[in-house]
Amino acid sequence: MTHALNTSTTQPINWLNRAEAWLDSKGKGAWIAAMVLGFIFFWPVGLAFLAYMIWSKRMFSKSCRTSRRTQAGVVFKPSGNSAFDAYKSDMLQRLQDEQQQFEDFLERLRAAKDKSEFDQFMDERTRAHKSDDAPRDEA
Repeated sequence: MTHALNTSTTQPINWLNRAEAWLDSKGKGAWIAAMVLGFIFFWPVGLAFLAYMIWSKRMFSKSCRTSRRTQAGVVFKPSGNSAFDAYKSDMLQRLQDEQQQFEDFLERLRAAKDKSEFDQFMDERTRAHKSDDAPRDEA
């Protein structure tokens, strides 16, 4: 009899834990979407989601970054096939190198854009300064 009582009391908690785990696996966006839907359909539910997210610090946590880290651990797990593992490590290294090259390219592009904007600013400032000086010389 007590066993039936225990399962009925833990079942809602188990359901809530599963829902929480599912939302956590989907990331912060899923929590925000659930909160917005809660506000749309019945505002106290949305308010409860918001309070829970703030109370449990889910609103300000880096859950997306931590889930990416755990997925990266799965990527580097050996499969047992040495040929495939060698291919996978070579491909991942090549992709990481390409990503680094692309990030370096973007950095150079940003630097060139910043330099051209600064040069343009300095040219305009010099022209404005010369045009201000010209009438004073005539007077």
